[in-house]
Amino acid sequence: MSQRAIEGGCLCGTVRYRVIGADTARTLCHCRSCRLASGAPSVAWVVFRAADLAFVKGQPARFHSSPSVTRTFCGQCGTPLTYQSESRPHAVDVTTVSLDAADDFAPTKEIWVEERLSWERVNEALPQYRGSSAGAA
Repeated sequence: MSQRAIEGGCLCGTVRYRVIGADTARTLCHCRSCRLASGAPSVAWVVFRAADLAFVKGQPARFHSSPSVTRTFCGQCGTPLTYQSESRPHAVDVTTVSLDAADDFAPTKEIWVEERLSWERVNEALPQYRGSSAGAA
């Protein structure tokens, strides 16, 4: 059985990527680091196996937002693309809105809600985590 290709890229088209594989998580993150890196009140992420993602056009710029975290973005237009942590080397988080079919990957939980902006509402229909959801059932 073949798996479908999931594709996405940046606003200007300089960087494109393809994922061949299923997602392992879908989150909406409210942490301060994600907010600053994106310039948005929260960031939706889809997590894939790192080995399943390939950049097929251009190469993103890389930024170490903390000692163990690398974020990528388009060096031309600034679109945030990925997040990788040394604590999860086999996983890569992809910004949901950079996917061509972003509507197919709605978040299933909200994380780091203890850091959310007071004026941003949470989705009461989703599980909420004060911090990371790692290790949660």
